[in-house]
Amino acid sequence: MAMKKLTTLIGLVVGLLLGCQHKVIEKPESEPMENRPNIYRFKVKDLSGKDFDFATLKGKKIMIVNTASKCGLTPQYKDLQALYEKYKDQNFVIVGFPANDFMSQEPGTNEEIAEFCQVNYGVTFPMMSKISVKGKDMAPIYEFLTQERLNGFADSEVEWNFQKYLINAEGQLEKVVGPRITPMDKEIVSWIEG
Repeated sequence: MAMKKLTTLIGLVVGLLLGCQHKVIEKPESEPMENRPNIYRFKVKDLSGKDFDFATLKGKKIMIVNTASKCGLTPQYKDLQALYEKYKDQNFVIVGFPANDFMSQEPGTNEEIAEFCQVNYGVTFPMMSKISVKGKDMAPIYEFLTQERLNGFADSEVEWNFQKYLINAEGQLEKVVGPRITPMDKEIVSWIEG
């Protein structure tokens, strides 16, 4: 029992240290953007089990974020919703993917997650069904987001809950923003407005 507690504590400390990194990955300006793979081929299920086709988001800037209800970063839902409200009419959308990959911080069912998001944060941006964002059962959309050979941009690893992937209006991955960088950070806002 003591070993299990120690392992959990070590996992928490490592997670917090990883989550504390302020990191943004950007593509150098010199590389051409055209002909890079895009996200529009992906179809996923939303929290209610309905199909969600990324092709319907053509022409919009997209922020994809993996979420969790029982994480120290969970209050980012408030800023995500505020960001969405501010820019949703300016060709911007946030797509949330609940994931239970980090210390079991998203244990709920899709129905429980939907209720949590609505009751606690009034979330109206699209929320997808719970998936895995790392490991051997990683969802195909996250394989695309994290592997340069698929996205034509960069390799990355989902470090913790609330990592942000910024997709340009052509559906191409353009930036990877670390979990601790808040949704209202000037780096993100300037990208949306740019």
